[in-house]
Amino acid sequence: MPVTIKDLAKAAGVSHTTVSRALHDHPALSSETIARIKELASSMGYVPSAMARGLKTRRTRALGVIVSNIDDPFWGEVMHGVDDVLHPAGYSLFVSTTHRDKQREKEVVRVMVQRGVDGVILLAPQFSSEQSHLLQTYGLPMAIVNNEGAGEYQYLIYNDDLYGIRLVTRHLIDLGHQRIAFLGNKLGGRTNSDRLKGFREEMKAAGLDVPDEFIYLTTGGVPEGGHAGAQYLLSLPQIPTAIVCYNDYMAVGVYSAVIQAGFRIPQNISVTGFDDITIAAHLTPPLTTLHQFKYDLGAGAARMMLEILEQNRDPADPPPIPKKVCLRGELSVRSSTAPPK
Repeated sequence: MPVTIKDLAKAAGVSHTTVSRALHDHPALSSETIARIKELASSMGYVPSAMARGLKTRRTRALGVIVSNIDDPFWGEVMHGVDDVLHPAGYSLFVSTTHRDKQREKEVVRVMVQRGVDGVILLAPQFSSEQSHLLQTYGLPMAIVNNEGAGEYQYLIYNDDLYGIRLVTRHLIDLGHQRIAFLGNKLGGRTNSDRLKGFREEMKAAGLDVPDEFIYLTTGGVPEGGHAGAQYLLSLPQIPTAIVCYNDYMAVGVYSAVIQAGFRIPQNISVTGFDDITIAAHLTPPLTTLHQFKYDLGAGAARMMLEILEQNRDPADPPPIPKKVCLRGELSVRSSTAPPK
């Protein structure tokens, strides 16, 4: 059983009020008494109850993190930023995944409320507005990363997808490519729509047509989807000289399909990604991609949450000023792109 304040009081031969005061460095107690009781608490393995503390402060020092897929390398790097900011600030994290499933979303919201978290950081781009509204109804502040309903939330940090994909596309055009295909993600929602829109806009600005067959959407931004998409593009009567992938994870599958078809990257076909996850620089050849500041997205959301909680200490205080932060990535040119033959 966990050691309680009453256990400490009995062992120390003092009242539980004295123990409580000692653990909080009350000035009415001598330094010797405080030191003796703290040493006893440490030796007995006493851990303060977050729930009991929360009853007094109305804070549990716990935050919820909702993520679509925890195995996605992109969100893993974002989580790193979240944890690096919140752990030193004394917060524990409850992490739940939705797998883009509506029923799981409801369950996750229920768990967050039951846990009594102080707020929620949302890393689930297609999280439903219904469940988001329910969290807000319970009075839980939310900080959002890359959420599709950007206009619906007050505290948001996101990546400029239109700008990023146009950088990638312009790079290929500058190399001399004209037959460029876009390999997207059916489940990508607004993120996919923005990247496809930016791709079309940059191609149009260069006076280049995009045949319908050069736009292909797979089911999920994963290697399997990239492999299937590349197989389709390589089966066309006139294959593209370059493929713009929705993300790096999908590009991994494109690599395997291109190699299996007897082609070489970039000699026969150039390939680009988006995100710059760790593996991108270690592919053969290293992948040209859009470097997103993933760690900064997570750290920024965590700092935003701390600001919200700080400003919400007194119910009489005015609500925090809405804050939306846009980050722009940088093009990382590597060996997977070259002028077309």
